Amino acid sequence: MSKEMGIFGSKRVEIWQEDITKVAVDAIVNAANKSLLGGGGVDGAIHKAGGSAILEECVKIRQKQGGCETGEAVITTGGNLPAKYVIHTVGPVWHGGKQGESEKLRNCYSNSLKLAQENGIESIAFPNISTGVYGYPKEEAARLAIDEIRRFLQNEDRIKKVLFVCYDRENYQIYSRLAEKLR
Repeated sequence: MSKEMGIFGSKRVEIWQEDITKVAVDAIVNAANKSLLGGGGVDGAIHKAGGSAILEECVKIRQKQGGCETGEAVITTGGNLPAKYVIHTVGPVWHGGKQGESEKLRNCYSNSLKLAQENGIESIAFPNISTGVYGYPKEEAARLAIDEIRRFLQNEDRIKKVLFVCYDRENYQIYSRLAEKLR
């Protein structure tokens, strides 16, 4: 199931209800933890489906820089995934919105897109960052994600396609409803 958002009169942004590990794009974004060593939710699913090559590159990144801080992003191979790359970003844990969570979540999107730009990536798929066990309110996270993607794409034409890939129906409906308001 997919829905085009038609932002800026183009068809560059779409909303899908799908398993992100099955999406064939240049890069998928992983809602990683700071260790980069896999975990639960989308992080665990990506590591499992992508195989050992992803973990091996994450270990090298950890050895070089000690993991990944909240709001930052790093890139690895896609391993066995249909995507060529995985961009790992660490979303904020929700603490009521008073500890800079919105800025950190915005940074997840903008830093992932900057990394995509630097690596010649033309199509990228995002999960619903921080809305699972990290507890970020889904509606607020979706609004912020859409806003940050729109802002970034206004000044960027090398990225041809951005997908919001929602694993569950609830997130898909939230993104679809917000997209309708933007038309």
